[in-house]
Amino acid sequence: MSEKRRLGKGLGALIPDALAASAEASEIKLDMIKPNPYQPRRTFNDEKLSELASSIKEHGILQAVVVSPSGEDNNYFLVAGERRCRAARLAGLDAVPAVVKSFDKSTMLEIALIENLQREDLNPVEEARAYKKLMQEFNYTQEEMARRIGRSRPSIANSIRLLSLPEPILDSLAEGLLSAGQARPLLAISDPERQQEAAKQIIDQRLSSREAEKMASGMNAEKPKARENPEKIAEDPLSAELQLQVQRSLGTKVRLKKGKTGGTIEIYYYSDEDLERLIAKLLPEGI
Repeated sequence: MSEKRRLGKGLGALIPDALAASAEASEIKLDMIKPNPYQPRRTFNDEKLSELASSIKEHGILQAVVVSPSGEDNNYFLVAGERRCRAARLAGLDAVPAVVKSFDKSTMLEIALIENLQREDLNPVEEARAYKKLMQEFNYTQEEMARRIGRSRPSIANSIRLLSLPEPILDSLAEGLLSAGQARPLLAISDPERQQEAAKQIIDQRLSSREAEKMASGMNAEKPKARENPEKIAEDPLSAELQLQVQRSLGTKVRLKKGKTGGTIEIYYYSDEDLERLIAKLLPEGI
């Protein structure tokens, strides 16, 4: 059995009755099926959807989608089968075969996540955000998350850590310009501006993950020059070293300002998600 099919519980374990060959399906109109509000996938390959639509035109839908009653106006939430529904619309169908089964929102998100992971359909940013959403909404620890979907805890942690990168780098990840392996070494660089410089270099020079790691290590080892960025260096060596250590610990730009009897610490963030990451790090017990 391939690793892909062994992933986590698998859809068959989560919704065995709905996926069984003998499961009873009904024709349900597409306009009665609402998107899964917990669907982690945000981008769909138009070419592949067109290919699936052509197959549906010729052979029909070979596997029913799975829906759950929404509780409003006899409508349903789509649980599994997002691509099939989209392709069915492209093929001009107004209804699809569907198995109806009630699920709670935790299971709906879990099913959508596993369905996409098993087909390797999520880009690294969608995958990381799906993990984070599960953990935030249902109070899963990384260990629980890993156990439920059949991934190792370090792989979950490494995925979520990518979300601390600046938004332009996340855009490149989502668009496929960077792989997770190429982006991960950027986390070792403390300055977000230098992270973005490094990301551009990785893309432009088509560096491998190993080459990206070597380059990032070299950039992080370089000492910032006062004439280039005077605000990044505190006035005395001790403060400068302390500032550097805090930056490395928090993974973002930090500025120490000393006064006569005290001073201030400025912590920079570059997106709402970056702020959430910093709050979680500074306040591990929550607000």
